[in-house]
Amino acid sequence: MLLWLLHHFAPLLDRWELLSTGDSKVFVTARTALASLTSFLIAFLLGPMIIHWLKARRVGERIASDSERLNELHASKNDTPTMGGLFIIGAIVISVLLWSDLSSQYVRLSLIATIGLGALGAVDDWVKLRRQRNGLGAGQKLGVQVGLSLFIGVLLYLHHQPTQFGLSLVSPFGGGTIWLGAGFALWAMLVLVASSNAVNLTDGLDGLAGGCLVFAGSAFLALTYLAGHVKLAGYLSIPYMPGTGELTVVMGAMVGAVMGFLWFNCYPAEVFMGDTGSLPLGGLIGLAALAVRQELLLVIIGGVFVTETLSVIAQVFWFRWTGRRILACSPLHNHFLFRGQHEMKIVVRFWLTAALLAIAGVASLKIK
Repeated sequence: MLLWLLHHFAPLLDRWELLSTGDSKVFVTARTALASLTSFLIAFLLGPMIIHWLKARRVGERIASDSERLNELHASKNDTPTMGGLFIIGAIVISVLLWSDLSSQYVRLSLIATIGLGALGAVDDWVKLRRQRNGLGAGQKLGVQVGLSLFIGVLLYLHHQPTQFGLSLVSPFGGGTIWLGAGFALWAMLVLVASSNAVNLTDGLDGLAGGCLVFAGSAFLALTYLAGHVKLAGYLSIPYMPGTGELTVVMGAMVGAVMGFLWFNCYPAEVFMGDTGSLPLGGLIGLAALAVRQELLLVIIGGVFVTETLSVIAQVFWFRWTGRRILACSPLHNHFLFRGQHEMKIVVRFWLTAALLAIAGVASLKIK
């Protein structure tokens, strides 16, 4: 919206555009900063109102896992308002509409992912709360995720076709590539489903998923900026992906919104994001990785999310095979909770790990 107004004052911007960065015509760096600040303020201001609204409608977390001990450890969280992802999504969408170029296909896809996965998460949360069930059936939930992610994957495939590395799987080490062709759409679907569910599994302690998302989102903010800047992409020997500079604005909005949410979600949490927040936020991280052709780097940057997911898979597989458990309780953060560590100590250590992985991921761009 504001970008459209700026374009219509082109005579005043003729000399200013000489200072622009990447392939964006109007100040992507400044707009990213403004998007981040705007989304933080919106989340911060909307937070108390939405928390009050959720409390009034008794939209509270129901602590009813299969583990009695875990239920005891989390007993104090019972009835804490959930679906806080509503004001994360609201902050992101409003900020993106204000500061991004809506003609960008990447921006449109990010809005589809945010709203679509957010709506799925909201329905899942609502079913948990109102029907005393564990949300939608696994098949129903996965089916919608697959359908929406495949739709985004096909649109991304069509958009990437003219680009040199657009349909190739690119190694962050050595620059090797594997051409995916039409299989790119299926690969994109897999990445989006996996990343959204990985963040969802990590969202189990106050501030855990939110803090890790701030670091991972900041790393992909940097990567989308670098990949959309022809000179910097060439200097770092990474794929130059025209137009991804606009995703920098989206990632800035995401980071700001999550920071605003963390104001209320830090220990002891006043609100949880629920699937309403975790699914779209994970999807945005996956979309950014696909856009800049750095899905393999996502494994490093999102290492906390990957480890949490693998811990669940390993626990289930090992128990079915041997009848014994590898961890005291999965995902991994629950294992440390069962071992007597304080929740805040676990969260901060996971944050530190996420920060180090984000730094390592971005720094690895120069390891060729």
